[in-house]
Amino acid sequence: MTIAKSTLNRIVGGIAGLVLALVVLFSSAYTIDETQFGIILQFGEPVGEAVSDPGLHWKSPFIQEVRRFDKRMQAWDGDVNQIPTLGREFIVVDTSARWRITDPLLFLKSVRDEAGARSRLNDIIDSVVRDKVSGTDLEEIVRSKDWKYNPDEVPADMVDRSDIDLEAAPKKGREELTREILQEASGVVRAYGIELIDVRIKRLNYIDDVRRTVEDRMISERERIAEQFRSEGEGRSAEIDGQTDRQVREIMAIAGRKAEEVRGRADAEATRIYGEAYGRDPEFYSFFRTLETYRRTVGSNSTLVLNANSDFFRYLESVAPAK
Repeated sequence: MTIAKSTLNRIVGGIAGLVLALVVLFSSAYTIDETQFGIILQFGEPVGEAVSDPGLHWKSPFIQEVRRFDKRMQAWDGDVNQIPTLGREFIVVDTSARWRITDPLLFLKSVRDEAGARSRLNDIIDSVVRDKVSGTDLEEIVRSKDWKYNPDEVPADMVDRSDIDLEAAPKKGREELTREILQEASGVVRAYGIELIDVRIKRLNYIDDVRRTVEDRMISERERIAEQFRSEGEGRSAEIDGQTDRQVREIMAIAGRKAEEVRGRADAEATRIYGEAYGRDPEFYSFFRTLETYRRTVGSNSTLVLNANSDFFRYLESVAPAK
């Protein structure tokens, strides 16, 4: 009985020792992924250098812990800010950036974690963006440095505006502006163990009040241009109507002149024929014209009172009833 009890105690003790060894083993071992940095903390303070080699590593059990940081590139998306430009136009600026941890030990001591890093980036990048935008004209922020004026792509009303110089090349352009923002912000964030890879202005727009004013101005500009087109169309219509009326008058004048010429030639021909007929037999011509006069003068209800010696009565008097 005593032997069996001692054997059981040894088995229990062996199992307890094995469990304790496993606990110590798992507490001492840790792994680092190839996308991570590892820092050993002892009582909350970093010990030694950062571990960047992937694989299995060891630490003191129970009193040390591992803090892991992502070594890959990370995105930062800033808040949308209202910023005045150099010309006092208030615009909405939406900025983004990409960053990564280059010194995990310095990063841990300065900002502790990614949330603290984003908070610092908010302060630093927003401040630099506000400073650069407020010292730059709106045209420089909107245009690229290689922007060139193409007359075919610009409305005619924009070409005639005196407050816009379309021929002037940008001094900076948006690319140079973002490069300056990146350079200035990078010098600040480097003190936190962070490398700023790039900064981009995603969106630019006027604030609501200014946008409504700009929209109203654009509408009035469009209406003015439409009115100008209508006025030009009405003027062109009046010009076409005038040309049409002039052409009609010219055609009518030419037709009237030709009609008069034809009528004159016809009258001349009739006169010639009458003359020839009168010359061949004057008595017959006189008789014919007298008959024409009778036909036009004497009607069914006409009564004539004539002198017996009247020439008008001469042909009637010479006609005798048939015997």
